[in-house]
Amino acid sequence: MIQSLYRLFIELTNRKWSSTLIRGFARSRVSKRVVPSFAKIYSINQEEMEKELQDYTTLHDFFIRRLKPGVRPIAEQSDVVVSPVDAVIEDIGLIEPNHEIIVKGKVYSIAEMLGSREAAEHYQEGKYMVLYLSPSHYHRIHSPVTGTVLKQWTLGTRSYPVNRLGLKYGKATLAKNFRTITEIGYENRRLAVVKVGAMFVNSIEPVHKGDELHKGQEIAYFSFGSTVVLLFEKDALNLAEKINLPKPIKVGESLGTLNR
Repeated sequence: MIQSLYRLFIELTNRKWSSTLIRGFARSRVSKRVVPSFAKIYSINQEEMEKELQDYTTLHDFFIRRLKPGVRPIAEQSDVVVSPVDAVIEDIGLIEPNHEIIVKGKVYSIAEMLGSREAAEHYQEGKYMVLYLSPSHYHRIHSPVTGTVLKQWTLGTRSYPVNRLGLKYGKATLAKNFRTITEIGYENRRLAVVKVGAMFVNSIEPVHKGDELHKGQEIAYFSFGSTVVLLFEKDALNLAEKINLPKPIKVGESLGTLNR
């Protein structure tokens, strides 16, 4: 019953008109008035911000804020894979031989998430990580490794919530939401950075130029709370330690080491 009511509510509100309304307000000058209360409600660390609170002209401008140089140091060791976002690690697990993963008790198809079985083959029996960004988080996305962009593509049109309720009651949110996938090649391996759009605002904006990426380099940003799913090939990643979930993490902190 709860699941059915939840899905009905989302279906009724997740429409083009509601997305347009919210996007329009967030980008309007009027929205500047809510920036101070937004920062207070979500306990934003203003010491880290690139600009002073009053210098953000819209809520959207504040939401995609950059940070001061140096406040997110990147782990320098060449074998360390770093978090691409400030987030909460919601789940970590193995990708089944049939290309499925189980997140919060729900089964997701990696082939559906990536758009084809061919793309999913690379990650069979590998590892996945689900990193959730709430509205309180810094929303710029960085490269977890040094490498080369092999391919980038976009799938989906509409988006449903990707918070814990969305993962619990939603319908295949990670595999059906609007999403942009960046596949990065490194040391004769590859990983997929799946940037999953959130409810109402399907906006994932790329910012990097060219094909070469350095670990910690900014690659894109979200315009609303969202999720990143990382997919690793079989035997590619060694977790640094047993991780108690959910676990907060920041850009540049270690997710584990490469298995060379």
